[in-house]
Amino acid sequence: MGSILGSQKTQGTKEEMETALNKTKQIAASSPVFVFSKTYCGYCKRVKDLLKQLGATYKVLEMDIESDGDEIHAALTEWTGQRTVPNVFIGGKHIGGCDSILEKHRAGQLIPLLTDAGAIAKNSAQL
Repeated sequence: MGSILGSQKTQGTKEEMETALNKTKQIAASSPVFVFSKTYCGYCKRVKDLLKQLGATYKVLEMDIESDGDEIHAALTEWTGQRTVPNVFIGGKHIGGCDSILEKHRAGQLIPLLTDAGAIAKNSAQL
């Protein structure tokens, strides 16, 4: 009987992961820029501050205060292979974390990405 319960739990976990994954993909595509974050994370703050500085339109989900934040975090890890936060999507595409965002900014690639995604108006992309 233990094996039946175990297999039901595994099945439930797969269904829960699929539900969380679908929700996470919908959330990531819901805004030109989406940041999966945690309120206490300094790297998340750096990315959000940079986006504010650039005047980008973005949305944030603070996973540590969401009731299903752990499930969303697990789904993000499964989907992107990235366990850390922030986990940033621009134009519905996974970009990466803080290091990736800062590197793209230093290389002059972030503003064009944000502009192409519609997060920054073309005439205000000057930083």
